[in-house]
Amino acid sequence: MSNTERPIKIAIVVGSVRPGNFTSKTVAIVADELRKHPKVDVDIIHPVDLNLPLPGLDPNAPGTKELQRRIHDAAAVILATPEYHGSFSSVIKLAIENMGFPSALAGKPVGLLGVAAGAIGAIKSLESLRGIVSHVGALPLPMPISIANVQTLFDADGHVVDPAAEALMRRSATNLLNYVENHVCPRFTLERLLREGMEAAAH
Repeated sequence: MSNTERPIKIAIVVGSVRPGNFTSKTVAIVADELRKHPKVDVDIIHPVDLNLPLPGLDPNAPGTKELQRRIHDAAAVILATPEYHGSFSSVIKLAIENMGFPSALAGKPVGLLGVAAGAIGAIKSLESLRGIVSHVGALPLPMPISIANVQTLFDADGHVVDPAAEALMRRSATNLLNYVENHVCPRFTLERLLREGMEAAAH
């Protein structure tokens, strides 16, 4: 994938806090696909674990700084959200608000993944989220992944019972990896060449 020795870090932000939520189950499939690549290091971020403050209250909160660091360290990001009332979750919005200004997402490729119980999937939430991701200066990838009828797709052990749905979930990973391989890794390699010289990059 790259001439650099550093792993390619992919951060996935989980936009649901409900116990046993389908967003986390879907993210587990995406992460499994990402981990098939030997150079990829997956960082699954659960905002609920960071005790993020409401916007404007404490921009220096420990959880806020940790979130910003983890996003900053990632080569690319996946935002995974359920669709609530025709939009993305407040969890995802709170995470974005805590990424600072300029945003830690700025300049990063971002894959969008939505799940919904309805037959049309999470199309509305992904349309809204795409606009916000663009607004903060990130690069939302084309072809966001929308998973419909998500409550019917998993067995009790978290395995996907619909092969077509599983392939769609895994595409969220492969779409992002393809972009990283074609655009992000070459940029990192060029930066390293300029910083360390041709001889260092050859090792």
